[in-house]
Amino acid sequence: MFRHVKKLQYTVRVSEPNPGLANLLLEQFGGPQGELAAACRYFTQGLGDDDPGRKDMLMDIATEELSHLEIIGSLVGMLNKGAKGDLAEGTEKEGELYRTITGNGNDSHLTSLLYGGGPALVNSAGVPWTAAYIDTIGEVTADLRSNIAAEARAKIIYERLINLTDDVGVKDALGFLMTREVAHQISFEKALYSIRNNFPAGKLPPIEQYSTVYFNMSEGDDMRGSWNSDENFTYVADPQPAVDGGDGLASVQLPSSQKANLDSMIARTASDPSVNPVTGTDLGSVPPIENETVSGNTPNQKPIK
Repeated sequence: MFRHVKKLQYTVRVSEPNPGLANLLLEQFGGPQGELAAACRYFTQGLGDDDPGRKDMLMDIATEELSHLEIIGSLVGMLNKGAKGDLAEGTEKEGELYRTITGNGNDSHLTSLLYGGGPALVNSAGVPWTAAYIDTIGEVTADLRSNIAAEARAKIIYERLINLTDDVGVKDALGFLMTREVAHQISFEKALYSIRNNFPAGKLPPIEQYSTVYFNMSEGDDMRGSWNSDENFTYVADPQPAVDGGDGLASVQLPSSQKANLDSMIARTASDPSVNPVTGTDLGSVPPIENETVSGNTPNQKPIK
């Protein structure tokens, strides 16, 4: 059960309206790396987790992500306050009003026009939020690694947003949100490595024959490092099909009745490499033009016969 606390988790102060910045902040409201996606990801994972400590952690972080969503939404609303009132009351001349909401060169006018300056569940390009952003697979070691990556991506978006504004209050709030992404990464990593057998994900072990083999699939000079070193891998410089020792061909065992039908179809649809049929492209084609140089170096084009 959740209860709304009317005070934000972090104090937010905006010095002046900025519809363009508000539009960009929607990336963290309704975008794939945003706070709603994070909250839904961790809530669904927490609801399905049977480990009591990990369940609490996921539910705590999910709840905090909702509080971050509230902060971002409040920022968007405050940055749009001026445009919201101007559009609603129509006291400015239309030209000046249009310049106000389009002066930043992005789609902030769409946000103002379609959503009245309020935070909408879209990203900064106007793409609606979708549950497809939630990449939970239901295997805890895989999901925790995905969570770590998601927090890292969100931190990068916050860094980029911080670089786009000189509003001290906005930068301060975004810095807080960015830092909490780092704190969540730490929690998820601690939870991951508290699972004794955390790699590889799942229960089945890898096939030993291929588990520490590096196939060099590139031509030219090859960079070697720990990711493909002889210390960690059996390095195959020039892999050839098939690496399993077979013929590299696909085959299937069919019941006799299906094989007969397949053979009949193959025979019926076989190509004849000995014929050169006249096609529609032959009948409708225009002869190519060749260039002939005449006096004055001017090309003289004539059809090729």
